[in-house]
Amino acid sequence: MVLEMRPFALILTLFAAAAFAQLPEKKAQEGWIMLFDGQTTFGWQNEGGGKWHAEGGVLVGEPEGPDGWLRTTTPFADFVLTLEFRKGEAGNSGVFIRSARDGAPHETGYEFQIWDEHPEFPTGSMVNHAPAKRVKLAPGKWHTYEIRALADSFQVSINGRRVLDAKDPKAKFGFIGLQHKEGQRIEFRNIVLRPLGLSSIFDGRDLRGWSKVDTPRAKEPPVWSVKGGLLHVEKGPGQLETEATYDDFILQLDVRANSSGPGHHPNSGVFLRGDPKVFWSGYESQIRNEYKDDDPTQPVDFGTGGIYHHQPARKIVAKDNTFFTKTIAASGRHLAVWVNGHQVSDWEDPNPEGNNVRQKQAKLTPGTISLQAHDPTTNLDFRNLRIVRLPKR
Repeated sequence: MVLEMRPFALILTLFAAAAFAQLPEKKAQEGWIMLFDGQTTFGWQNEGGGKWHAEGGVLVGEPEGPDGWLRTTTPFADFVLTLEFRKGEAGNSGVFIRSARDGAPHETGYEFQIWDEHPEFPTGSMVNHAPAKRVKLAPGKWHTYEIRALADSFQVSINGRRVLDAKDPKAKFGFIGLQHKEGQRIEFRNIVLRPLGLSSIFDGRDLRGWSKVDTPRAKEPPVWSVKGGLLHVEKGPGQLETEATYDDFILQLDVRANSSGPGHHPNSGVFLRGDPKVFWSGYESQIRNEYKDDDPTQPVDFGTGGIYHHQPARKIVAKDNTFFTKTIAASGRHLAVWVNGHQVSDWEDPNPEGNNVRQKQAKLTPGTISLQAHDPTTNLDFRNLRIVRLPKR
């Protein structure tokens, strides 16, 4: 199997213009998401006490502090991960995938080596599992690392050269991490990921697999239609829900909020783990491209990508009257949302487990996915709805 090399040329230009990373529109539509925004450690958790910080579009692990790792707060299963790294003369680090929150990450998951001098498992190797073809990397220079993980198959490329093909069944799902070694400085940038294995849940022809749910209080029930591969809705309130149910998953979809003028920002949302035939139940990932005081970091009504009633979006990335891509990851109590590849929310439900989110209960059981028609001014289009179920942690 040949790895796709095209993302390298495009992704490596992300930081040329500014430290705040932005994905090209085409890459966002293909499902790529940024794990590092170029400015902060949002979406990451430091484990073990090492010192990490963001500066100038680079995620830096300082020499100070004990061994440890910086991990994503969102777990993943099958994906293509690409990043750049820069190390010193005797640089020793690594990339962890499918690792558990607790325990040694190279034991609960896999470590992909960054250490040219290791006698058995040099850079690109799956440590303690499969050695890579040896490559010599110049210190102080940026190098590209690509890992493809699909079921029990793994491929690694360094600077576009394939160095590893391996199989191992141990770990199916977990966090992605960056290794911190005491006394070693390591730098990473352009950390992006594309989930694999997503399947379509809207065929672009009709509403098979979906059910309409109206409410008696709607003076004008929503009108759902399919034309030209788009799922269109006007009026409301109401919802369109999947007939299948899902608990842990990654969902990607394209959305266009059709505004009638500068003061109109269509309001909608994507409901998760809803109760079948129950109006607006479960968690809601908001759709509303509006903000205050000309400041995109001040969303109105939680903003597009915010977890409604729980966490506002940290920035409004999308605009009305143009398609944007939303990625929603749900795993247990954790919810995260990306808009056009930029992570805007990262939330863990602290409430006791139950079946009613509105009553401050953490709903972890399977439920429907619903598209919301909010009110009589609703006017939206949806396309490219695709999903993959995730294993349990």
